[in-house]
Amino acid sequence: MTLLTPEEEVTRTRRRGTPLSEHAFLVFLLAPGLLLLCAVVLYPLLRSLSTAFFDESLLYPGSVFVGFENVMDVLREDFVRLSYQTMIFTVGATVLPFVVGLALALVLNQRFRGQAFLRGAFLVPWLIPGVVVSFLWMWIFDANYGVLNGALIGMGLIDSPIAWLFETDTARAALILAKTWNSFPWIMVMLLAGLQTVPGELHEAASMDGAGAVRRFFAVTWPHIGGIAGLVILLEFIWNFQHFDTIFVLTGGGPAGTTSTFATAVYDTAFKGYDLGHAGALGLIWMLMLTVLVVIYVWMSERGDKESKSRETTGETR
Repeated sequence: MTLLTPEEEVTRTRRRGTPLSEHAFLVFLLAPGLLLLCAVVLYPLLRSLSTAFFDESLLYPGSVFVGFENVMDVLREDFVRLSYQTMIFTVGATVLPFVVGLALALVLNQRFRGQAFLRGAFLVPWLIPGVVVSFLWMWIFDANYGVLNGALIGMGLIDSPIAWLFETDTARAALILAKTWNSFPWIMVMLLAGLQTVPGELHEAASMDGAGAVRRFFAVTWPHIGGIAGLVILLEFIWNFQHFDTIFVLTGGGPAGTTSTFATAVYDTAFKGYDLGHAGALGLIWMLMLTVLVVIYVWMSERGDKESKSRETTGETR
């Protein structure tokens, strides 16, 4: 073994380089992701929101600072109408798939022949891209060669084709139905996972006490899955509040703008009306509303985590 002088040890250490500290290593790992986030998400978001304070158009270059004038115009003209129409779609497309998903989760939580196959089969609508689903349902609701009109005429329920997507009430129902078919599987999966945590002994005890299926659901099942159900509903509500593709493909916001939401209104104002200022103002108001929903979701998530830890601590104490 060759012994090195102190000078030679210093020289070898310098050649090898100084090892990275833990903090520097973390920064090194996070830097690419942060740069990508800033370039792809933060900068476009801030740039688009800043247009809310300028008179800016796609038809001519330049912009003029107008302060909150665009925001006030949107609040006076479009806010109430878009809020109402957005809420109709959001509530309908949240409640209906939740009911369907909960019903299927309760059924698939039982043991019967073909249970595993059905669990996989019901996931198919969730695996199909939203745009493809939208075109599928546009074909079903088409006034001229749609499957729905053909089936109803064949059964003698209607005499002539109905323009489902060109009447306000039926167009809204069509949007909600199409979105329900696409989103109920993930709700079913989440609730089914929650149902797996319900102790079977509680159901057996409730049955011995004479409780029926409905009574057992509200007394035993729902208290165990209520927290998960609340988060699922809120998360689905947030997604539907910003949903775009189904509305854009099926109705384009029509007829006469009665199915337009904040998502489609921002697109139409910017790329059909060429008014970036008003589009930015719509986006700013829309983002503030979404921020409130996200804050509620985070609060409910943290509350659920604290309750879970509290139950675990109580169980260990016992």
